[in-house]
Order: sequence, then C-alpha cells, then structure tokens
Amino acid sequence: MSHLILGGTGTVGSAVVRGLLALGEEVRVLTRSAERAATLPEGARAVIGDLADPGTYEQAFAGTESLFLLNGVVNTELQEGLAAVNEAKRVGARRIVYLSVHDVEKGPHVPHFASKIGIENALAASGIPCTILRPNNFYQNDYWYRDAVMQYGVYPQPIGGVGCSRVDVRDIAEAAVNALTQDGHEGKTYALVGPEPLTGEGTAASYARAAGREVRYAGDDLAEWSRQSLQMLPAWMVYDFALMYALFQSQGLRATDAQLEETAAIVGHAPRHFDDFVAETVAGWR
Repeated sequence: MSHLILGGTGTVGSAVVRGLLALGEEVRVLTRSAERAATLPEGARAVIGDLADPGTYEQAFAGTESLFLLNGVVNTELQEGLAAVNEAKRVGARRIVYLSVHDVEKGPHVPHFASKIGIENALAASGIPCTILRPNNFYQNDYWYRDAVMQYGVYPQPIGGVGCSRVDVRDIAEAAVNALTQDGHEGKTYALVGPEPLTGEGTAASYARAAGREVRYAGDDLAEWSRQSLQMLPAWMVYDFALMYALFQSQGLRATDAQLEETAAIVGHAPRHFDDFVAETVAGWR
C-alpha cells in the first residue's frame, strides 16, 4: 500500500516514516521545502506541496491509498486538516490514520484542540475507514528545555499539579505504523498515554535524579510563562498554549485504566516510562 505521510519531517512523523520503511512499505512524504526533502531517509520519496496552497493538492495526493494525517499547531490547522480529508476522499484513499489529542473533548475552547475536534468530525463523515490516535503531551517536548534543565536547573513547562499521562513519541509512532499496516483498527479511537500521571514538581524531580543536581519546577504562573514565551513564539501560539496549560492545571490530562489498555493494544507493548526517557535524554545531553 502506498502511504502519504503528512508531517513526515517532524518529531512524530519522521519516526512513522522510519517505522514504515523498516517494514518495506512504500512511503511518500509531503513537504513544503526541497531542503527538508533532502533530509528524508533512503527509500522515502518527497512530494513538494503545501496544505495551505490548493494548487499543490492534485500532485500531492495523487495515488494515495493510505494517509497519515498530522497537522502542526498552526493558526490554519483546521483548514489544512479539512483539506487533507477532502483530498483523501477525492482520490479514493482506503485508510486514514489521524493524530488528534488525548481527551480532546475536555478542551473545546483551546484553539488547537477545537481544530482536532472539527477534523475528527469530518473524518467520521467522510466514509473513509479511519483510525484516530489521541496522544497525551509528548515526552520529547522536553527536548526544548535542555538549557533550562542542564544550565539553570529549572523545568519550565507549566503542566501543574493534577497530572498528565504523558507519552513517548516512539510509542506514538509504533501505534501509527500498526494502524497503517494492520487490519482491524479501522473505525477505532485509541488513547496514547504513559503509565503514570506526571506533575510539574514530579517531572523536575525526575530530571534532578538523572542529572545529579537540583532541578526545580518553574511553577504555574501562566502570565509569567506567556511573557517569557513571547520572546520565542508568536502571540497566537502563546495564547493557545496558555489555555491548554490552564486546562492541565485545573483538570489534568490523566489516563484511565481502560485508556492504558488501549495504548498497549495498539502499540503492541506496555507504554514506556518517563524516568527511562529522562535517563536516556540526560545522558545524551551530557
């Protein structure tokens, strides 16, 4: 089956590409950039296109039998996701695997959650057999915080004290590859979660143990987090993420036992532990 991977040069998508290639699958990756196309692993074929440019759709989606749909957090996410669903239907795609968000219904007021709700609804109405994967916050998001942790002894992601069942990107990619290549996952929605809920304080403590130094949690002050983040991120994204973190702080994003079973069922093994990820990551940072 010919797979078109959207988001295939990012953290999750690139792992999905590698997993499919390891199985000998035919893989095409949509990318806006010829420069990024040159970084694809051997065996993956680049398709230059842009979901923000309808003029590229015909070439990009031609021959697509199976679609992995991952939309980045952009302020046109809903439009781009709906375009991908419509184009997959136009070319007669036989399978879609969509990357949404864990317990997305909890955040209909959060812009990128709301986009995913709209895309999930479009998928349900499309008639295309689809699998929806709903991952929690990624362990690998912490790669952004290397300097904060290692140089300043601070963990800055304001996830609060209720707990989020964060998940390893490798588990997400394995789930996606299985859903794309195995029968029996169509029409199903799977939570992708880690084995324990993580708090801000607990996360900082995990880094402190691995690094052998004090690492403190920067706290839950979202006004201060927003002020600092505006130095690196566009204002619309800071606003979006601050709403998400407020949700994390007030309600958490904790997995149920049933959702842990869903994760193991689609991944094929128990989800990876955060402490193991931290130990590997800190060793690499050193």
